[in-house]
Amino acid sequence: MNKLLLPIFILVTSVAVKGQGMTSQHNVPFVLGKIEHIHSNILSENRILNVYLPQGYDTDSTTKYPVIYLLDGSADEDFIHIAGIVQFLNFSWIKILPKSILVGIANVDRKRDFTFPTTVVEDKKESPTSGGSAKFIAFIGEELQPFIEKNFRTNSSKTLIGQSLGGLLATEILFKKPALFSKYIIVSPSLWWNNESILQMKPAARQEAPEVYLAVGNEEKVMKDDAKKLVSVLNQDKKIKIHFKYFPRENHATILHLAVYHAFETFAKK
Repeated sequence: MNKLLLPIFILVTSVAVKGQGMTSQHNVPFVLGKIEHIHSNILSENRILNVYLPQGYDTDSTTKYPVIYLLDGSADEDFIHIAGIVQFLNFSWIKILPKSILVGIANVDRKRDFTFPTTVVEDKKESPTSGGSAKFIAFIGEELQPFIEKNFRTNSSKTLIGQSLGGLLATEILFKKPALFSKYIIVSPSLWWNNESILQMKPAARQEAPEVYLAVGNEEKVMKDDAKKLVSVLNQDKKIKIHFKYFPRENHATILHLAVYHAFETFAKK
């Protein structure tokens, strides 16, 4: 695989630099993370990964870090916002989240990658490229995770964050390949896909049970009802530790940040 490291986001204003005590320098790049390019043989395409490294990563050559994988992790989607939450919760005076690596998986075709095949005519009509989640899950397990583990100092802790169709994919992984991640943050999942067929699945056998945080806001009735159904399904497996949170003041567009913040708080309290 070819790897290219580049700065992701650059702020070139002198104000941003002065705010960090560098009053003698101007137009200095402000680097938030790195861009990794990975070629996927499974998907037959190149993929972009946005990577945030915690403070001290470059100077500490021995510490290994948990990895948080973010679906919808493009620069113009959720990566910047979640990176800010991760950084804040990493601070030594906060200590809610251990210093962690954040890997944002940039999208190419999210409807293709996040959905399994459907028999519903309307689903096919609205999402003609849908149904490729099996390949995308294989990409995550067989190519992406080994790539990250080879190129970064990681430990065994792996968290997945997915919202909406990303939440549908996270749920599918939880049911079919639960060992890929130790923690799941599933926000407003689109479990209505294919007439809610995913709710008929049973979690696959695994040696260690993952910890799951599930959140839904004041959204369409089907979203709320399906989230509650998922809780009931997961509760049937006594090994899975499930946390459920309803955000009555948030909707599908506003829930993600509060949910992710609360998820990390919840995981920290165990």
